[in-house]
This record gives sequence, C-alpha cells and structure tokens, in this order.
Amino acid sequence: MSKIRLGVNIDHVATVRNARGESYPSPLRAALLAQKSGAESVTIHLREDRRHIREFDLKEIKSKLKIPLNLEIAATNEMLNIALKSKPDFICIVPEKRQELTTEGGLNLSYKEKFLNKLIKKLKKNRFRVSLFIEPSIQDIKRSRELNADCVEIHTGKFCNLVNENKNYSYELNKIKKAVILGNKLDLEVHAGHGLTFKSAKILKKVKGIKEFNIGHFLIGESIFEGLGKTIKKFKRILHK
Repeated sequence: MSKIRLGVNIDHVATVRNARGESYPSPLRAALLAQKSGAESVTIHLREDRRHIREFDLKEIKSKLKIPLNLEIAATNEMLNIALKSKPDFICIVPEKRQELTTEGGLNLSYKEKFLNKLIKKLKKNRFRVSLFIEPSIQDIKRSRELNADCVEIHTGKFCNLVNENKNYSYELNKIKKAVILGNKLDLEVHAGHGLTFKSAKILKKVKGIKEFNIGHFLIGESIFEGLGKTIKKFKRILHK
C-alpha cells in the first residue's frame, strides 16, 4: 500500500510577515524547508484579498521549488488567468468569502455550475491536476466525478473541531469514510484537509483510501515551538505508522 502523502500549507508564514509589512518570515524559505524535511508538496492559497500569499510569493516559490506546488484558488476568471500564467503543478478550487477568517466549508458545486465546468475543462486542457475542496457528502462526490475532477479534498473541519473539543466525532468520521469509499469507487483520488492536528491526523489516517493530507495552520503554529522541520517530520511519522 502506498504511503499517505503530506502537503504542507505555508499560508500563515505569509500571515505573520504581512502583520508588520516586512519581508520576513519568508514563505519561500518555508517552502524550501518543507521540501527538505520530506513534504511531498507545498500548498499556497492566493486569496482574492491577498491577505497572506501574494503573486510574487507564487512566482518565487514556483521558480525554486522542486516538489509539486499546489495552488488553491477561488473559481474566478482572475484566478484562472493567474493559474494559467504561473503554471503550478496542482490546482485546488476552493470556496472563498471576503469576511471569513478561514475557509468555512466545501464548495457549493451547484453555484455558477456552468462556469465551474468551464474552469475545470480549461485547467485540465492545460494539464493541471485539478482538485475540488468539498464537504464529505455523497452528492458532492458524485458531482465532482461528473465535473471530471481528478481529485477531491474533503473538508475535515467539523470532524477536527469535535476531536479538539473531546466530543463524539463518530458521525462525522463515518461521513468521511463513506465519502472516501465512494470517491475511490468513482476513480477520484481522495485527499483530506482543514483543521488537522497531530491528534486528528492519527485518527483520520486509519481511514483507508485517503492518498494525501494537506496541513497548514496547526503545523505552522506548532513550528513556533518545535521548528518547522521537526513538526513536518512528526506529521510524516504519524501518517506512515
């Protein structure tokens, strides 16, 4: 059985940099250290309001990184054009609201359905691996297959919040399991992301069929105390046990 891949999201290195308008800490340095520490990919989210990652980060990281770069984008013409120009290896289409602190849930696959279909076709024509960030729902898995996505990334936020609060998470975990099973049956590569910690990753990695975990906020936060390299290596040990 192939090992679960770890994608490291470095958005919040840029958040700290932008808080003071300085040139440090460097997202590029974080990306290269993630690569050195064994991450299989690096994820960045270029938001419409540019609250963390900026275009020059995307350009700089893409030019220096040797492992795949996963670019998260909203379903807009602006972001499509940036993706086509910058040519990251992977694209993950995510929902986005200006007022939210972080991504609050999965994509509404029925909203602007024709545009989303056109966007995915354009990206696939240009040979990007296309992933859709969705809720762990049977309907969303089926719709993702109809849209001809390569992958789905399941929003694990509700599950992770319950784990963090020491509440019963069995219902949410069961939803994720059912979504993973159907995704694999429909030949979609299934990923997981949002809110993952050491504790929730240990539980979720036991679900067979998840190929990739994308982890950011907790990982960057933990790195303040333990260092980025050590934190990445700890996550890799958890996922590969």
